[in-house]
Amino acid sequence: MPTISRIEADDRRFELPAGAGSDAVHTDPQYGYAVTRLITEDGGHSGTGIAYTLGGGTNLVRDAVELLAAPLLGREIEELMAEFGGVQRSIAEHHQVRWLGPHKGVIHLALASITNACFDLWAKARDVPLWKLLLDLAPAEIVRLIDFSYLDEVLTADQAAAILRERMPTRPERESILADGYPGYDTSVGWFAYSDDRILENARRAVEAGFTAMKLKVGSPDPAHDIRRARLVREAVGDSVRIMVDANQAWSLPRALEVCAELAEINPYWVEEPTQPDDVLAHREIARAIAPVPVAVGEAVSNRVMWKNFLEAGAAGVVQADCTRLAGISEYLAVAILATKYPVKVIPHVGDMGQIHQHLVFFNHIALGHERLFLEYIPHLRDHFRFPAVVADGAYHLPREPGCSTDLTA
Repeated sequence: MPTISRIEADDRRFELPAGAGSDAVHTDPQYGYAVTRLITEDGGHSGTGIAYTLGGGTNLVRDAVELLAAPLLGREIEELMAEFGGVQRSIAEHHQVRWLGPHKGVIHLALASITNACFDLWAKARDVPLWKLLLDLAPAEIVRLIDFSYLDEVLTADQAAAILRERMPTRPERESILADGYPGYDTSVGWFAYSDDRILENARRAVEAGFTAMKLKVGSPDPAHDIRRARLVREAVGDSVRIMVDANQAWSLPRALEVCAELAEINPYWVEEPTQPDDVLAHREIARAIAPVPVAVGEAVSNRVMWKNFLEAGAAGVVQADCTRLAGISEYLAVAILATKYPVKVIPHVGDMGQIHQHLVFFNHIALGHERLFLEYIPHLRDHFRFPAVVADGAYHLPREPGCSTDLTA
């Protein structure tokens, strides 16, 4: 079986079309990836992992990959993945390096890239796409991939395995999704820097392309600007289309409560990142105030411990867990399993990482019984991937190539 003989780390950054990717806080982003490549000794396989950035500082994550990944050298991939939860914990809890986190920031992004590369190499070694690799694993094998530390009071390895086993008899009822595809929603409709006319044109085109949901960026210093644009989109697409609004952390708690009350007139499907992402109590207050409209968070929720707090507090109704912000696919699985214990929806944050998350939502629905909802679609970097996600008629279609769909073009 393949043995890791070389580790490469790279800083990849991509310019975006004018206005694309902009929000109330991140006004002129690049899209970037800190890339890990695991090369095997025979040269027959390589695993590619990515962690997402907005350009600046990607080099810091690349350097952290080089710092953290050394324990993987010489490891055979099957043997490594048979105890991956323990391996990941040993890397994350290094007695000197953990001070730079712990479990957040540059160090955690690097661990995400490394972890995702391990899963990509493993799936390629088995010659299957990630979704099939995960669905074929026994519950005991799944839980050995996960570090459950600091979750003991809400989710143990034994409890996680029991959740997976309980849902196995009903899997066939949910497997039709493999043929049907997984619905998407269009975020590129409403970037913050886009003009009103462009947003309205994008919204109409999204409906024509088969999307039944779309997102609008809000968070302007002038709330009237947000309210007016939200009304325009609702009038353009009608009442049957779901519209989500995303403030990207721009509001204080009082401002969030004020603007959300006004946005209620367009019946948003959720309000995303209404305030500072570590403020669990503020999110709980907003969630109580705007119910039954849920609060959505995740793109800046960096670890399973933060998710435990959000879920226990009832501070989030939509779990936008992101395997390039968490410690990769492994920690994502911990959050997805934990979320089965709460009345929440699991809809991963994508940015432009639908490449990996398209695999994970098929697993979520079939293996965990999470509701079939939709997955964010942002196509700006699709041409930079060797096997870009296929989205047609408003849905992600099942990836067939071995791996996590993360190999980049030259």
